[in-house]
Amino acid sequence: MKIRNKKFIYLISPNKIKDNSFFYYLSLVLRTNKVGFFQLRLKKETIKRKTFIAKKVQILCKKYKVKFIINDDPYFALKIKADGCHLGQKDMSVIEARKILKNKVIGITCHNSPKLAKKAKLNGASYIAIGAFFKTNTKKVLYKANIKILKKIKMSVNLPVVAIGGINEKNYKNLLLNKANFLAISSYVWKNKKFKPHQAIKKLI
Repeated sequence: MKIRNKKFIYLISPNKIKDNSFFYYLSLVLRTNKVGFFQLRLKKETIKRKTFIAKKVQILCKKYKVKFIINDDPYFALKIKADGCHLGQKDMSVIEARKILKNKVIGITCHNSPKLAKKAKLNGASYIAIGAFFKTNTKKVLYKANIKILKKIKMSVNLPVVAIGGINEKNYKNLLLNKANFLAISSYVWKNKKFKPHQAIKKLI
């Protein structure tokens, strides 16, 4: 049984893109028509390399009608004409990013805090990311979220919610059933030991 037909996956890039095979697999993943957003999250790349990767990714995102989001850097997002930017709590504020990106998409991580979610709404965020819901290898988990917190935030803040943290084919359905708008996924796709990236994404029905 399908839970929903829309593009409910918010796909995040691996931390390191080593070779051109990534673009091949990204194309296969986006072709499944399950991905609504793709976030480029490269913390330790040179600007030259990051720009090269971003331009190739952007072509694929446009082809498959996926919103292309840059992590952390509104100025870089503006430079390459991405669809928007995602911010952490320690990054530039939503208000400052809005001055740079105008009406583009700006999302912000709100951890497990209804208070931060309300602040994000007040400051003009386009969406909020909540988590981590499960154990994840992508980054150290400092904040844990659960369905109760998800429901509370959904009731108090009228913004799309991206659920983050350790989401895979075994635990994703309950998040969708409890009205998470998008599911942020990274390691499950890019570091899956059982399935290729496009095979892994097809398991999420």
